[in-house]
Amino acid sequence: MRSQSPKLPKFVWQAVLLSLALQVAAIALLGQYRIRATDNHFGFGWEMGCIGRALAEGRGFSDPYCRGAGPSAWEPPLYPYLIGGVFTLFGIYSVASAWVLLTINSLFASLTSIPLYLIARKTLGERVARWSAWTWALLPYTWYWSIHWVWDTTITPLILSLIFLLSLRLEEWPGLKGWILFGVLWGIGALMNPSILSFLPFCGLWVWYRRCKHGLSSFDGVVLAWLVFFLCLSPWLVRNYHAFGRFVFIRDDFGQQFRLGNGPNADGILMAYLQPNLNAAERSRFEQMGELAYARERKREAFDFIRENPGRFAVISLKRFVYYWAAPPKRGDSMLAALARSLVFLASSLLALGGLVRALRQKRMGAGLFALLLLSYPTVYYFVFAHARYRHPIEPELLILAVFLVSEARFFSSQPSGLREGPEHSAV
Repeated sequence: MRSQSPKLPKFVWQAVLLSLALQVAAIALLGQYRIRATDNHFGFGWEMGCIGRALAEGRGFSDPYCRGAGPSAWEPPLYPYLIGGVFTLFGIYSVASAWVLLTINSLFASLTSIPLYLIARKTLGERVARWSAWTWALLPYTWYWSIHWVWDTTITPLILSLIFLLSLRLEEWPGLKGWILFGVLWGIGALMNPSILSFLPFCGLWVWYRRCKHGLSSFDGVVLAWLVFFLCLSPWLVRNYHAFGRFVFIRDDFGQQFRLGNGPNADGILMAYLQPNLNAAERSRFEQMGELAYARERKREAFDFIRENPGRFAVISLKRFVYYWAAPPKRGDSMLAALARSLVFLASSLLALGGLVRALRQKRMGAGLFALLLLSYPTVYYFVFAHARYRHPIEPELLILAVFLVSEARFFSSQPSGLREGPEHSAV
């Protein structure tokens, strides 16, 4: 039977509240609520902001480049609907809306401390959990995305952490209630950021394997979870079919993203100058061809480049792999600034990798699930383009592993293995 979870310690809530207060103070002190109005306010949420504006103006889910381009599935629905709701209540592209959206983002980032603490406690022990929760709450890097970006960048790590935590608990959770929640969380996650779906099959197989080791049946639960998952997606899929006259799975911009990372001038990072908001020729093509046809054409261009340049594509993909874990260069940065950022980014990646290796060697509970997440989630970005925010959805799990390695290094020489704090070792 599943053991009752201990009560959440008071300090975790203190960490959440302190983190939120500090982020809101940073928004005020740094003036982040003053989002630039140039380029038709495109910097206020980018494509999601334009769709949110269309929603607030009663034009439906449409117009990702603020040019009156008609119905859209360019972005997943949930965060643009959040923007649209805020715009309706507080004004389109207003200072008040900026304040509300950035504060909501900060709340998402702060709340991530809770599943992060529970994941670490269940897998690596109370000390690692405590350090991880406080580090996440007080680390300025985790605030960057919440106070700078009107995007899903802070809610996606929260959802993925909740999925990760539920997966750990499902291995000993009898009955079907946990599977229903599993389907709901994955449905919400997919409608927020479909990129996390690369982890879904691996996550599901890990849960199945672990439940088998505990003698628990999973078939009925898996079927129910899939049913709930698709019930969550179905309203949006029906809407897309109605809007476009064909099946569109959540979003339709993959061809565009693929082309922005692959082409004659590709170097492993985003070729932003090819986006319709920055390129008049591409904007004209987008408006004339329509969203679906434009995305298909961009996908064809990217694949043509790959077929004609397979060796170069392999080299660029290797660069993207390096950039994902060591930070992509930013155009205009000095060599010293780029080197410093890359070293810090790479150091955090290496600490997390070291923590993963150590957890696997010690057969810590959940180590296999950590490994599957790190192997599966980043894969698509090795073939599209690298961006620092693309690592952020798995940042909570990376932080836990890095803290684990640091804690092991500090106590390794002074405590025998059997005396170190943490859950009993188990198969991964």
